[in-house]
Amino acid sequence: MTAPGAIVKAEPAGPIAELAARMRERYFRNQLDTAVSVALLVLLCFALIKLVRWGISDSVWDARNGAECVQRGSGACWAVIHARFRVILFGVYPYAEQWRPVVASVVLIAACLLSSLPSFWKVRRLAVLWVLSLVGFIGLMQGGVLGLPLVAEQYWGGLALTVFVFAAMMILGMPLAVLLALARHYGPRRMRLAAGTCIDLVRAVPLITILFTAWLFFSLLFPEWLTGGKLFRAVLGFSLFFACYEAEVLRGGLQAIGRGQEEAAAALGLRFWQRQRAVILQQAWRLCLPQTMNLVVGALQGHLVHLNPRLLRSRRHRQCGNRQRRVGGRLR
Repeated sequence: MTAPGAIVKAEPAGPIAELAARMRERYFRNQLDTAVSVALLVLLCFALIKLVRWGISDSVWDARNGAECVQRGSGACWAVIHARFRVILFGVYPYAEQWRPVVASVVLIAACLLSSLPSFWKVRRLAVLWVLSLVGFIGLMQGGVLGLPLVAEQYWGGLALTVFVFAAMMILGMPLAVLLALARHYGPRRMRLAAGTCIDLVRAVPLITILFTAWLFFSLLFPEWLTGGKLFRAVLGFSLFFACYEAEVLRGGLQAIGRGQEEAAAALGLRFWQRQRAVILQQAWRLCLPQTMNLVVGALQGHLVHLNPRLLRSRRHRQCGNRQRRVGGRLR
């Protein structure tokens, strides 16, 4: 029994109770909020039912043309996915070797999942993980090792190429963004001017301009051993474009941190890079995480649009592709 007047310690509510209380506070606080929330919930359920009917129940997955889709159903026409799923997933990769892009994509996706585990949140472990993943991806896609036939990068495409370019862009772009942000925020006048000029110039032009510049002029400005292939130049262009945008986002996070954090870390005897790694950058990342995620999603959509496989193909391969399309047009 509890003595009269004794203070009873309240037990913490569970996550379900906290979620219910938060939902009640936000959406069912009074009669008006309750009525609006219920009405919107009914409309959302109605729209979801219509979407399921259009996209699944009444859809057509196998048709020869658009007119047949209209005749056979009133929903979505997914026949193009059924007919072209290999092109979507593998591009023009050789048919007999299409298991290699599947395994290579699984390797990179597994690396992404492992990177989200706290046990891998160390610089050395992340570096080893991603280096091995990228080397394994290139080895599987290109071949020439372990008895795998050699496949040139002109034949890479589809989902595997998308995953590789996005992963390489993030691996190269994030550290470069951190360096540009620190240089523009903390560096001396000349360094700030150089970093600001680079960021503003890249942000002032479209992504396609950066890609064509990397594709055409790298081979003219640098020696042949340093320029790499067309895919390597495209990755550099994407990484530079992403880094300049992310640098400004990160610089906003640095400006939002109070000066007292920097002074307290310096008073403890921490050097510049120790302060950045242990105190400043962690707070800056947390502050600018929503904007960073928006930028990451936008970068993924942008490189899907701008990464044209024609930029990676040779002239002879493009001519063969044009003949195949003309033949396909006559068959249709």
